[in-house]
Amino acid sequence: MPIHAGQLYWPTTMNEASTIKNQLLEKTYDAVVIGGGMSGALTALSLITAGLTVAVVDKNDFAAGSTAANTGLLQYSNDIMLHELIEQIGEEKAVAFYQLCYKALNDLKETAGKLPVDPEFINRPSIYYASDENDLGKIKKEFEVLTKYDFPCEYWDHSTLIKKTGIDKPGALLTYGDAEVNPYKLVRGILQMIQSQGADLHSGLEVTDVIEAKGMLNVLTSGGIVKARNVIYTTGYVKPPVGKLTGEVLKRTYVAVSKPITQPAWYEKALIWETKRPYLYMRTTVDDRIIIGGLDEETDQMDISQEAIRTKAERLILEANDLIPGLQLEVDMSYGALFGESKDELPFIGRHPEKLHHYYLLGFGGNGTVYSMLGAKMLTELIQGKEPAYSQIVGLDRSVPRTDHTIIR
Repeated sequence: MPIHAGQLYWPTTMNEASTIKNQLLEKTYDAVVIGGGMSGALTALSLITAGLTVAVVDKNDFAAGSTAANTGLLQYSNDIMLHELIEQIGEEKAVAFYQLCYKALNDLKETAGKLPVDPEFINRPSIYYASDENDLGKIKKEFEVLTKYDFPCEYWDHSTLIKKTGIDKPGALLTYGDAEVNPYKLVRGILQMIQSQGADLHSGLEVTDVIEAKGMLNVLTSGGIVKARNVIYTTGYVKPPVGKLTGEVLKRTYVAVSKPITQPAWYEKALIWETKRPYLYMRTTVDDRIIIGGLDEETDQMDISQEAIRTKAERLILEANDLIPGLQLEVDMSYGALFGESKDELPFIGRHPEKLHHYYLLGFGGNGTVYSMLGAKMLTELIQGKEPAYSQIVGLDRSVPRTDHTIIR
């Protein structure tokens, strides 16, 4: 199924000829990764670094799915606030999960610095503002909890927020250590690097099934059978060839990419988002554009015209111009894309509950790139026979509110 429509921005930023070549060898791989987007690339990198033989296959071009529509905001904070997650899963696990996200951001920075292309990874603070007075208490409570556990942040009251940014909202939480990135360049760069290190990659190869035979997994593809000891599904919001999710909700979101601006954007070019749902979010780019996203709708369909997408983009531009005085943005590119959320607002990472040597990394939610990084490390440890700390928080057989207890069937 199509997962985006309209004019994507990120693919226009990488014009050089691809150095990724299709290749699969007649051998048994330690792991075959199904999906060549953010989760697949980061997982393959982690496995290669651990000394495993790896193949990555994708039925389309690499980084052409959700990665190409990803707006590239990287934050240790999540769609579910830390104090809310504490209420949901307990203090120890919630804090540990946030610490894993914070570490994953640093791991992403380290990875970005090693690539053969510049993925435009830049550390930025995040401004998380209260959309109205009713949400100010949540912002203050979150600041207290984050401070208690030494996460870098500040609280800005109304006067500080408007003085520093011009944003006329009740107050905001400022978090440090976050970042922006060009997700398309990041994934393409990772794949180029791991291919030079021995990974075999093949785009345009659809996986139809995975069958166990004589202690091995036969990955059935449109181009023949690939043999593997382990299979990892990193298919994003597209149904995996094996297993069925029962704990996710698909939505359609919209993105506007502005024409380059000449005036300064805003305070330290911070990432901006808000407490209401669906939320408006904004970031800058290295060529002085502004990316604005939001207006989410609960649907799994992308049958929408470019005219309708453009109308949504114009509305996003108006909201951004209203939020930041003097911004005066104009739409250049616009698109719509599907994304998934889990019902407990956490990703799905781990073993299939019943099928041996089947693993999943599905970074559902607004923090998918960070989830992909921490998930890649977890799955590498699992495949090596280790039990990662706190992996049960994101496990596929966890209990999720308002749904079945088994997530993958």
